[in-house]
Amino acid sequence: MDSEHVSYRLELAVDGDQLARRAAERIAVAIDLALEQRERAQISLAGGSTPAAAYRQLGQQHLPWQRVDVLLGDERWVSATDPSSNARMLSETLLAQEPGRQACFHPVPTDADSPAASAELYGQQLGQLCSGEPPVFDLILLGLGDDGHTASLFPGTEAPTVSDRWVTVGTGKGLERITLTAPVLSAARQVVFLVSGAGKRQALARLFDPSESPERTPAKLVQPHSTVLVLADLAAAEGLAAAEGLAAPG
Repeated sequence: MDSEHVSYRLELAVDGDQLARRAAERIAVAIDLALEQRERAQISLAGGSTPAAAYRQLGQQHLPWQRVDVLLGDERWVSATDPSSNARMLSETLLAQEPGRQACFHPVPTDADSPAASAELYGQQLGQLCSGEPPVFDLILLGLGDDGHTASLFPGTEAPTVSDRWVTVGTGKGLERITLTAPVLSAARQVVFLVSGAGKRQALARLFDPSESPERTPAKLVQPHSTVLVLADLAAAEGLAAAEGLAAPG
């Protein structure tokens, strides 16, 4: 799909609390819709600091969590007890309380012999859990780096170019990472970007710019058939809504 034909919808939140609440609500609605149509739902969540508050609220949602498979869009190749582990962050937020802890969490197997082996194992997990080639998630929640990366698809690295595997090894900020590839991110039924803070303002403007290069902003590689929902706070979206003709809901 041509990146110029990707459709985005921007929803604004006044602050971090409202952003977290909106994100939790969107994820819960996507799970409900999926479970109306299928026996199980598969969602892929983002790491980082911005989603943590959303996951705490999501874990309080009364959903049939035992029918929900939770995976990560990317993971640092560190132990699950490492402070930088996304799996650890999920265990301390979404999975820390009832009823969210009933979700079926499938962490990236970072205890394999190498990042490449971990990527291979995680790809096998995806194939077993999700239908389709590439595997189809009901919802993928993504962050946006100030350099334009998403998941662990960093500009100037090989990972954004990988299209023959569902999972690959990425490198960013001095760490090796396991990441879903662009074809998997683009196959999701719904994609949501969660963007917070003034430091993301330029990257967000580049995401919405039809002429922006995916080489410089790998987040542009995420090209699902459905409209991409971008949840952003006012700090990240300042000056953007008027320029793009995008409006927050009333």
